[in-house]
Amino acid sequence: MTMSAILLLTSSVHAREDNSINSQQALRSIEQPLSRKVIITLAGIGLIGTELWWFLGKSRQVQQADSSTEIQTQTIIVDGGYQPDTVVVQAGKPVHLRFQRQDSNSCLDQILLPDFGVQLHLTMNEITTVKFTPTEPGEYAFTCGMQMFRGTVVVQ
Repeated sequence: MTMSAILLLTSSVHAREDNSINSQQALRSIEQPLSRKVIITLAGIGLIGTELWWFLGKSRQVQQADSSTEIQTQTIIVDGGYQPDTVVVQAGKPVHLRFQRQDSNSCLDQILLPDFGVQLHLTMNEITTVKFTPTEPGEYAFTCGMQMFRGTVVVQ
C-alpha cells in the first residue's frame, strides 16, 4: 500500500468515528419542564382553533342587492373581509357591486370574480364598481387577490 492510501483509509475511519459521536450527541433528548410542554401545547391548540374559526366558522352576512331600478346595486365594505360577504341578486339583470376598501392589508387590494372574468385593483378609501350580468342561477365566489378572504354572489 502506498502512503497516500494508508492516510486516506485512516482519515475515513476517524471520520466515521467522529460522525457516530456527533450523531449520538445530536439525538440525545432535551428535557423540558412539564409546565412548559403543557403551555406550548395549549397555545398551539388555541392557535389552530382560532384559524379554523377565522376561515370556516365566521357567520355569513347576507344582503339582497337593491333591485328597485334596472341595475341591481350593493355596496360592500372591505375591512378585514367583506361586509356583507353574501349578496343575493336576480339572474338576467345587470349587477353593480360597489367595493369600498377601508383596510390597508395588501391581500385586500384586489377583487377576483373568476366566473365573470373580473380582476380589479381596489384603491384605499375609494369605491371600485364591478359590473356584470349573471345569466345562470347559482353561487359564485369572489375573493381577494390571495384568495384568503371570500364572499359569495347568490344568483336566483
